[in-house]
Amino acid sequence: MKHLETVEEFNTLKDTGKTIFMFSADWCGDCKFIEPVMPEIEAEYADFTFSHVDRDQFIDLCADLAVFGIPSFLAFEDGEEIGRFVSKDRKTKEEITGFMDSL
Repeated sequence: MKHLETVEEFNTLKDTGKTIFMFSADWCGDCKFIEPVMPEIEAEYADFTFSHVDRDQFIDLCADLAVFGIPSFLAFEDGEEIGRFVSKDRKTKEEITGFMDSL
């Protein structure tokens, strides 16, 4: 999964095609819990571009998007938000794939 480098890159990805932004942080145990399954999820949903957003590096972006808990996922297609799975709770592979299937 590519790591987001700039807000400009976020805007480009958001506006182009289908993108999943995973909001996370290095210190987040619940985020670390799902890291091993993310490559499988990315492979299963290859029609989406997946991008990791470091919450600490992009705290203003998180506030603008009302992402107050991690790990969280936001889905965009051609600039429109098409789904969000945002909470502070630990997420399972089944919950993440359920979210992806709902898009």
